[in-house]
Amino acid sequence: MNRWTTRILAEYVRDMGASAPCTASVRAAGNVLIDLIGCAAAGYPSPSSKAARHTVRRLYAPGSSTLWFTSDNRRAEGAAMANSTAASALDLDDGHRQAGGHPGAAVIPAVLAVAPAAGASGLDVIAALSAGYEVAVRVSAARDFTRLDTLSTGRWSAYGVVAAAGLLAGDTPQVLERAFAIAGVLSPGLSAAGYSTVMGNQVKEGIPWSVMTGLTALELSRQGLTGPLDILDHPDYFDATAIADGLANGSAMTAVYFKPYACCRWIHAAIDGMVELVAGGAIIPGDIRAVDVYTFERVMRLNNYADPDTLEGAQYSLPFCLAVAACGGAEALLPLSPEWLHRPTVTTLAARVHLHVDPVLDACFPAETGARVCVETAAGRVEQTVRYPLGDPANPMDRTRLESKFRRLAGGLMTPTAQDRILSAIGGLQDLKNVEPILSCLRVDRL
Repeated sequence: MNRWTTRILAEYVRDMGASAPCTASVRAAGNVLIDLIGCAAAGYPSPSSKAARHTVRRLYAPGSSTLWFTSDNRRAEGAAMANSTAASALDLDDGHRQAGGHPGAAVIPAVLAVAPAAGASGLDVIAALSAGYEVAVRVSAARDFTRLDTLSTGRWSAYGVVAAAGLLAGDTPQVLERAFAIAGVLSPGLSAAGYSTVMGNQVKEGIPWSVMTGLTALELSRQGLTGPLDILDHPDYFDATAIADGLANGSAMTAVYFKPYACCRWIHAAIDGMVELVAGGAIIPGDIRAVDVYTFERVMRLNNYADPDTLEGAQYSLPFCLAVAACGGAEALLPLSPEWLHRPTVTTLAARVHLHVDPVLDACFPAETGARVCVETAAGRVEQTVRYPLGDPANPMDRTRLESKFRRLAGGLMTPTAQDRILSAIGGLQDLKNVEPILSCLRVDRL
C-alpha cells in the first residue's frame, strides 16, 4: 500500500492530539484567537456577513455551534461558514508569508464550531489550531506560486480545516486522509479571482466556502466517500517533500503576520512608509504632487482603483489605501469604513499614485512584501523603504498591541466587560476545561 502525503498528514494530526503543546504554541494560539475574533466583530455588520448568516439559517438545521454575536446555534458546517465570512470580510485577518494567504479565518471558526460537541478542552483547541495552521500553510507553500493564476486562500485552507476539526473529533488516519483528498478536489477553484477585473465583490478569496468544504469532507469521509489519496504527490502541482519534511517540528502558527490595516497585505508596506513620512513631518498630505511606489509584481494585479465604489474594491487598491493613510492616518484603516469612499481629497491624491515593479523587491516575494514610497512635494522629494510591514514576525505586533486592536474592532458589539471576559478566558486557554468561557462572550443577539 502506498503511503501518500495525505496519510503522512493524517498521522501527523493523530500524533498532535496526543502531545502537549509547547509554550510558544500556547502563546500563539491566544494571539490568533484574539485577533480573529476582533476581526469577526468588525466584519459582523458587513453585507457579506449578513448574507451568510441569513443563508445559514435557511439551509442549516439548529445544532451546537454558535453563530457569533447572536443567540443562534446551528450545525457546525453552517456556523463556521458564517463566522468565517465575518472574520474575513474586512481583510483584517492573520496571514502567513509562506502560504501567501490567510489560514486563521478558516481554521479558527472551524475549531470553535466543532469544539463544543467534541467536548474539547483548551489544550485540545491549542493542538487543533497548531495542526490546522501547519497543514494549511505547508500545502499552500508547496505550490509553485509563479504558475498560479491566483493565490486565493480558499484553494488550500480546507486542508487546515480537515486537520483541525478532525483532530478534535478524534477521527482516524483513514478518515483524515480521505477527507484531505475530498477537500482538495472539491475546494473552490477561484480562477476568476485571478483574471477578473471586478475585485470589488464579496466572494473575495473564498475562505468561508473552504471552511464548509473541509467540514463537509470530514463527514463524507466518515460515511465512506473516497477521494484521490495521491492528490499532493504530483510534482506538477505540489512539492510533496516540502510538505512532509520536518512536519513534527513545524511552527506555522507562531510565524503568522497580523494586520493593522483593513486591506490586502501586499499594500501594507507602502502604507507603513507613508504613515512614517507623514508622522515624522517629512511631508504634509495637502502638498503632495505625486507618489511613486516601487514594489513587487503581484501588486500590479490588484485592481488599484483610485476611486473604488465598494469597500471590497478599496481593500485591493494600493493608491486608494495609501491616500486614506496620508489623509486620515493609520487609524482610518482600522477598519476602513465606507465614509472614505468617493472623498475628493482621497481620490485626488490616489490618482497621483504611480506603481512600479522593483526587481529587488520582486525577487524577495513571497518571503517579503516590501515597498519603497517616494513622495514629491514643492519642497522636494522624500522616500521611505519598508521591507517588513508592521505585524510581520520580523516587525511584530505584541499581545498588548493585538489586544488594543481587538478592543477597537470589538467595541461596536461587545461591552468592555465582555471584552475583558473573553481576553481573560483566552489568556488562560491552556487551563480551560471546555470552550464555553469563550463562546459565552460571543452569544450576544444584536440583530
